[in-house]
Amino acid sequence: MKMDDKADQNIKQTFEAKLRQLVKQEVLIKEPMAGHVTFRVGGPADYYVRVSDAEELKQVIALCRAREIPWFVLGNGSNLLVGDGGIRGVVLEIQRDYAEVQVDGVKVTAQAGALLSRIAAAALREGLTGFEFAAGIPGTIGGACVMNAGAYGGELKDVLREVKVLTPDGEVKELPAEELQLGYRTSVIPEKGYIVLEATLELKEGKPEEIKAVMEGLKERRIDKQPLEYPSAGSTFKRPEGYFAGKLIQDAGLRGFQVGGAQVAEKHCGFVINKEHATAADILELIRQVQEKVLADSGVKLETEVKKIGEF
Repeated sequence: MKMDDKADQNIKQTFEAKLRQLVKQEVLIKEPMAGHVTFRVGGPADYYVRVSDAEELKQVIALCRAREIPWFVLGNGSNLLVGDGGIRGVVLEIQRDYAEVQVDGVKVTAQAGALLSRIAAAALREGLTGFEFAAGIPGTIGGACVMNAGAYGGELKDVLREVKVLTPDGEVKELPAEELQLGYRTSVIPEKGYIVLEATLELKEGKPEEIKAVMEGLKERRIDKQPLEYPSAGSTFKRPEGYFAGKLIQDAGLRGFQVGGAQVAEKHCGFVINKEHATAADILELIRQVQEKVLADSGVKLETEVKKIGEF
């Protein structure tokens, strides 16, 4: 072994040892990301860590910054396309162990890893309305804050009142929702380098039977209209102003269009699905060709909702 290689190995072992000291859960090495994102594709993360609380998250990020090692916070992996080459550095998963939901009157406070479906269920139990739109979105409240998640005419900004974040300097701040500049699938959270720790929603009193009926109706619409039987990242493209992405793709003759194992869903053209053992490269190339064809056909440039991460 060369001296440089030996030095690199020692640095790596020291980092791994320190990482294991900081967290309660096992640190996984070269963990395939396909098992952690809803697209079911993606190469290995150098380190995969389940974070149990905000203090662990803060300490691991501080360690990564001190060692100049990249890191990424993962929720439910529902809006991500991970490259076939995997992710360099540390992936911090918060979805399972940092997901408490508390209800106080009409206010619901949820830790960043709480699934939207779980929050909707808690609201239903307490007879609170206003969050029905999110019941079927397969993401966490942390990710929902980052992209102002929405469906069926509802958006998180309609009910979000306050967010607790970790700043790049390691400071914990409580911010009113107005400061997040929530727009269509956007917020200032990424550009500010914030990490969502907790969110507080303000809902309204309602009748449980009516709330349940709305949730069941939206569930039926999803089952009827969306290709839920296949892995995907949900709606692949943002809605262009004045248009519907799925209609543009359909009109361009791309229903069922396939690249490798990736396909434009026949059930809903706004979804790119992992039809049969797709790679991230298949999905990325399919997206590129769809964008190219739609632009040529209609003059509309489609932008993706899905976030790319890792090595492609």
